[in-house]
Amino acid sequence: MSDSGDTSRKSVKTYVPAYQKSEWQSHADDLDMSQSEFVRTMVQAGRNGFEAGSAEPDSPDPDPGGNALETQVLKLLSADTYSWDELLEAVSDDIESRLDETLEELQSNNRIRYSGRHGGYTTVDGGGDGD
Repeated sequence: MSDSGDTSRKSVKTYVPAYQKSEWQSHADDLDMSQSEFVRTMVQAGRNGFEAGSAEPDSPDPDPGGNALETQVLKLLSADTYSWDELLEAVSDDIESRLDETLEELQSNNRIRYSGRHGGYTTVDGGGDGD
């Protein structure tokens, strides 16, 4: 796949919506990480979810069972102490953000739409709303 022996640094650029960059910066700050380190870590964690055993060279597998929740909880707790309710709120916020991003992407790709008439989201082909 790649030469894991080459440890030189290269720049990668991407463009994301302003709200997403702000959320990432806030999350990075919460984890006491730079935004670059946060994005690099999150991309690698995401890749680990798609490719079994693809942890970064010389790094312990941050998510050996493929359980992203486990990784998220460990990161939160490594920075501070949380109650059950605080942990629940922190991990629930992540799923809300991911759902919002997914819905936006599906709408922009014209795969789903919001139907006020039917009070929710439906596929564009009309399969879920009877139109």
